[in-house]
Amino acid sequence: MLSFSWPLVFLLLPLPFFIRQSKTVDQGGHLQLPGASQSITQQSQRKVSRSRKLYWLMWLGLLCAIARPQWLGEPIELPSQGRDLMMAVDLSGSMQIEDMVIDGRVVNRFSLIQHVMADFIERRNGDRLGLILFADHAYLQAPLTQDRRSVAKFLNDAQIGLVGKQTAIGEAIALAVKRFDQVEESNRVLILLTDGTNNAGNINPELAADIAAKRNVTIYTIGVGADILERRTIFGKERVNPSMDLDEAQLQNLANKTNGQYFRARNTEELEKIYQTIDQLEPVSREQLSYRPKKEWFYWPLLLSLLCSILIACRQQFQTGFTLPSLSRGDKS
Repeated sequence: MLSFSWPLVFLLLPLPFFIRQSKTVDQGGHLQLPGASQSITQQSQRKVSRSRKLYWLMWLGLLCAIARPQWLGEPIELPSQGRDLMMAVDLSGSMQIEDMVIDGRVVNRFSLIQHVMADFIERRNGDRLGLILFADHAYLQAPLTQDRRSVAKFLNDAQIGLVGKQTAIGEAIALAVKRFDQVEESNRVLILLTDGTNNAGNINPELAADIAAKRNVTIYTIGVGADILERRTIFGKERVNPSMDLDEAQLQNLANKTNGQYFRARNTEELEKIYQTIDQLEPVSREQLSYRPKKEWFYWPLLLSLLCSILIACRQQFQTGFTLPSLSRGDKS
């Protein structure tokens, strides 16, 4: 559909009518040629008529260009439903334990989280995501936003031990609840990933979970870490449990208090189970947004005006170059 951004410009269309142009025509001293004067007058009138058409066409083209014509495409609806998800990621010192495998490579726990959560974030088209990093204390790294690329970059740039070596789970929950309080309409989902137990911060996790339940915040907890790890000693190989510090009972309790679920992530496949649960959440209805792609067309009428001005200039140059000087009565041949 054709549309003009500034249609009021067309009110200037009759402006040339109000511009008076003075012409001085000296006819008394010119020689009148019998039979030729009428023909010359008719030719002059036709030339003036054509020139006026070109002038009006040039003026109309300029007004059209100034009015900024645009071609509007069909409306494209933006996602009207989405989820508000806050992710709290543990950056304590134990996250550097190398007991995970990605494509045959042994990596630490945080590298696994970065690997799996990068795909998780990419697939959350239409959702608003936020990121909290916690260790000795909890910090908001990214507020709720639909800019998934920035959230993924913040997670990728995070470093183990960046905010301490211990684990403040209670502070992470409290900070998420505080951020959700600033959202008028939200399903308030917190995804908490950790490999230990709460041993830092000034907020009790159970108390924070009780407050979260009252504020309708659902917590999905994920315990990260393998059950068995082989290591070499002076006596040979031995198997140890690298997840001894993981308090699964506490994480299960936090999830139950808020009608959430607890997941155990021993490898990539188990961590990806979170997808199925989040996809079943009731999305929050938002205002329907849409936009129409625009294509600028102002250059076409502008080009028309340019062509008309060139034609007018050429006609004037042609007439000036080939006009014979008039003969007055007083001239002698």
